[in-house]
Amino acid sequence: MRTICFYFQVHQPYRLKPYRFFDIGEDHHYWDDFLNRSVMRRVAQKCYLPMNALLLELINKYDGGFKICFSMSGTFLDQMESYAPDVLESFRKLVDTGHVELLNETNGHSLASLKSKNEFKTMVRDHQEKIKKLFNGYTPKVFRNTELIYSDQIGEMIAEMGFEATLTEGAKHILGWKSPNYVYCNSIEPKLKVLLKNFQLSDDIAFRFGNKTWADYPLTTDKFVKWINNVPQSEEVINLFMDYETFGEHQWAETGIFEFMKHLPEAVFKHTNYGFSTPSEVVAKVPPIGKIHVPTPISWADEERDLTAWLGNDLQDEAFGKLYELEKMVNQIDDAEIKRDWTYLQTSDHFYYMCTKFFSDGDIHSYFSPYDSPYDAFINYMNVLSDFVLRLKEKLKEQEAEA
Repeated sequence: MRTICFYFQVHQPYRLKPYRFFDIGEDHHYWDDFLNRSVMRRVAQKCYLPMNALLLELINKYDGGFKICFSMSGTFLDQMESYAPDVLESFRKLVDTGHVELLNETNGHSLASLKSKNEFKTMVRDHQEKIKKLFNGYTPKVFRNTELIYSDQIGEMIAEMGFEATLTEGAKHILGWKSPNYVYCNSIEPKLKVLLKNFQLSDDIAFRFGNKTWADYPLTTDKFVKWINNVPQSEEVINLFMDYETFGEHQWAETGIFEFMKHLPEAVFKHTNYGFSTPSEVVAKVPPIGKIHVPTPISWADEERDLTAWLGNDLQDEAFGKLYELEKMVNQIDDAEIKRDWTYLQTSDHFYYMCTKFFSDGDIHSYFSPYDSPYDAFINYMNVLSDFVLRLKEKLKEQEAEA
């Protein structure tokens, strides 16, 4: 039987508060607690709670025949503990069914895989420990890097950490004539299986569902089932990867997105030869068809499917470079608050807010940003980073004096 693999990213960043030049050296609390809590509670009511309830209903209805997987960033897990314990409990109920897989990722939802192998592995280990703590000892087998960022070299690092598989984008410029609807393997470490997002079918749900100007609007379960039935019989797995906030937040309930998901499994079971599987089940059942060669990093962002959403201009590159210049100092310091801020300052969203791409996807970038402009995001971040440097230097002096 062919299978559908549903994967949802669940992420909320710790947003910085407005931080002025005159705050440097005076104020060491960087986070907009009110905004972070407000966003978390809003999305909990619009997305997390109703969607978790729906998924639990579907899993129970089909006696485990319907399966899904999540990756939850460490910053989301921390905010869920602080601001939404009801959401945490609802995710635990899903995991307790045994039909929901949790994936490992970087604790800070960071871009560390592009800069520091040591920091990348530290972030992954910290995220593993957080998942174990919150979900009764759960140990993920599959990895999902921040924003589905992947390359041959990143895959090699993932394999070294013992993961069975990883997820990434089925980017056209990488696949060429190949299909994303197969299992592949890493070109350096073939033991690492690679699952590729079918971006056409995924984005039909995630981005086009409520778009009344879309030629295929409205998207119904009958129409979607027809499309997946048109996939050649030899292609064994359709990977539908998307933001969890698609449901109720990006696509409001009024669009019918919840009703679509409610009826999709029944339509699949009745009118196709597909089932549903988690990533680890897919790689256990379906052998790789061959190696996938990804010499330069890809992601699932924007039309280009590259890194330019985060590292595409001088603002982003300067901030990114200055941040990782601090890694050596941070590693010399044993201080919980500094370690926490270091983790949260690495979150990819800070660099996303600095994006100046307006020729194709600028409206999307501005929608997600709390800043008036990318330049405001850069100035605010660099002010915070300047204060963070002062804290690091002061802490190192204290440690030297105590030694």
